[in-house]
Amino acid sequence: MILGMPTSTYTFLHVLISLAGIGSGLVVMFGFLGGKRLDGWTAIFLTTTVLTSVTGFGFPIDHLLPSHKVGIISLGILAIVIPARYGFHLAGGWRSVFVIGSAFALYLNVFVAVVQAFLKVPALKALAPNQNEPPFLVAQLVVLAIFVVLTILAAKRFRIESARTV
Repeated sequence: MILGMPTSTYTFLHVLISLAGIGSGLVVMFGFLGGKRLDGWTAIFLTTTVLTSVTGFGFPIDHLLPSHKVGIISLGILAIVIPARYGFHLAGGWRSVFVIGSAFALYLNVFVAVVQAFLKVPALKALAPNQNEPPFLVAQLVVLAIFVVLTILAAKRFRIESARTV
């Protein structure tokens, strides 16, 4: 039992929140690429991404896991991204901090999703049972490369001037 619910229910909610974070994060990323500030989607993305990390700490453990380290990093990034957006209103360099930090937080969620896919999907697990085999490494490198390109483009295309009009 976690928070008064069966572990399977808690896990299901955690996964739903994580998928909502990834989905809304992709919408926000494409908004950046189009020079649009999507306030509603951004709020959903930031909220669900915080909740993803926080709920990840709710599972019973006996030691710090790599997933917890990713959660700590994500929460640290979000502790900068959220004030960049809502406290500093994307002024000056905070725009770039917001875009790059948001993209990195989204990348971390996708990184963990790929890890989980290789743990839970039988066909992927068969390809990389220890997650140090080439298929797993290639998948993670492809995801990283995609995010590096998207982040660079987003940082260049998302401008305050266009963002204020949306």
